[in-house]
Amino acid sequence: MIGRLDGEVLTPGDTGYDELRRTFVHAGRPALVVRCRGAGDVAAALDHARTEGLTVSVRGGGHHTAGFATNDGGIVLDLSYLDGVEVVDPARRLVRIGGGATWGRVSKTLAGYGLALSSGDTANVGVGGLLLGGGIGWLTRRYGLALDAVVAADVVLADGTPVRASATQHQDLYWALRGGGGNLGVVTAFELVAQPVTDVVYGTVRYPGERAADVLRHWARHAAAAPDELTSAVDLAPGDGPAMLSVCYAGGDPAAAETAVRPLRPDVPELGDDLRPVPYPEILAELPGLPPGFRMAVRSTFVREFTPALIEALVAASAAPMVAVNVRALGGAVDRVAPDATAFAHRGHAALVTAVAMGDELAVAHGEPLLDELMRRIDPYVTGAYPNFASTDRPADVAAMYPAATRRRLAAVKRTYDPGNVFRRNYNITPAD
Repeated sequence: MIGRLDGEVLTPGDTGYDELRRTFVHAGRPALVVRCRGAGDVAAALDHARTEGLTVSVRGGGHHTAGFATNDGGIVLDLSYLDGVEVVDPARRLVRIGGGATWGRVSKTLAGYGLALSSGDTANVGVGGLLLGGGIGWLTRRYGLALDAVVAADVVLADGTPVRASATQHQDLYWALRGGGGNLGVVTAFELVAQPVTDVVYGTVRYPGERAADVLRHWARHAAAAPDELTSAVDLAPGDGPAMLSVCYAGGDPAAAETAVRPLRPDVPELGDDLRPVPYPEILAELPGLPPGFRMAVRSTFVREFTPALIEALVAASAAPMVAVNVRALGGAVDRVAPDATAFAHRGHAALVTAVAMGDELAVAHGEPLLDELMRRIDPYVTGAYPNFASTDRPADVAAMYPAATRRRLAAVKRTYDPGNVFRRNYNITPAD
């Protein structure tokens, strides 16, 4: 049995078990779900897992589409009680966030202080998973990846030892946590430096689907020259749906935002736009409940250069009725961090491409080969993969996410902090890599 806990242990049949065994698009059947209330609970659960030889999954928001946050027959460490958000030093804008918090809670709490953090796009998504993998969102070009704001983390290691990782303590672990995924330990709290953001100008300009190539071509030509305050993306809807230019200007001045956005607008008839100043928390979408049987397959990669062939392939892929394509501008503050400063290995690229097939099991089965074919077609113009936007778990995925030099360095940290590879429900770096 697990030692004394402040939280609870749920087993099949207990109230709440069915909810916590499920993630965004996956449903496992773990032997135990431990609802942790602190580092002591995490340590006790890990001790039990080691003793019993149980697979360990860590559940924050539970939105990774590879389903790492659940398993069959193992133990799930649910961190949802660890959801505190505290501004510990307003003068330094220093914020402490529990490893089980979600970005919606974070953004609303910080808004009361006139602050924000560059996060993902979605209110429901967990802080921990996004920070450990990267954090590409609507303030990225202005303030960098979400993980670039992390200055310290409280971590429970595989043997139950609590440590603090920062630029002065366990520096190798601090480097590895920022981009290395869940490979090194369970983060019970992060400390980050927030930014003075209140309102932003946000919205979408819609164009006819048959002009998607023109929209994407024009945007690709001009997005890199936009001011850092402007983060933008083009969405190609499945089938004959519209092409959409989405923008977020990090500031509430509509005139300045329009000046920044104007060069991105192609000479194509618009179907309308909804650009407007809004409080930052309002741009984080609330993911709806999904119908039974809903599935999602995701591929992502980074653009080295936009070419006519790349644009043609992206537009062709979105012509399928179940495939959506998103192309998001990078650069700006992302590239002002040294490539080896963190374990996130994909700085210096023009954009992130994400392709998604979604629907019932049959639709996704038809869509996955289309995604793989798209990745093959665009391979000459892209590189790598983004750990937070993926649904497969193959050796090739890990190799794409972590280039050889990064992987070797991560493996060395893994040998120090998790030599038994307890934390392997992730894009796994083994101690032997």
